[in-house]
Amino acid sequence: MVIPEEDLPAVGDVARAVVREAKAAGVWIFGGGILSQQASIVATDGSVSDGPFPETKAVIGGFSIIEVPTRDEALMWAARFASACRCAQEVREIMYDPES
Repeated sequence: MVIPEEDLPAVGDVARAVVREAKAAGVWIFGGGILSQQASIVATDGSVSDGPFPETKAVIGGFSIIEVPTRDEALMWAARFASACRCAQEVREIMYDPES
């Protein structure tokens, strides 16, 4: 879905309100918008190539990292972001690294 240019400020305001709610709830870790859909692959030898090129027309507009105790709670927050951003959200679990 493409959000009309004139709606972007309102969408941003509503999305930032959900971020503030996540911060107040103590679940917010980090997030941000994606400036460009262009990606690069850096190989183990340090060489750089363009890509990957997904087989979809979907774009990634941004991401949010939250820490919650259950997948159901993650899905609840994703639903709130989906409503605020007017777009579907992809939910993935990230492995915790105690060294991070």
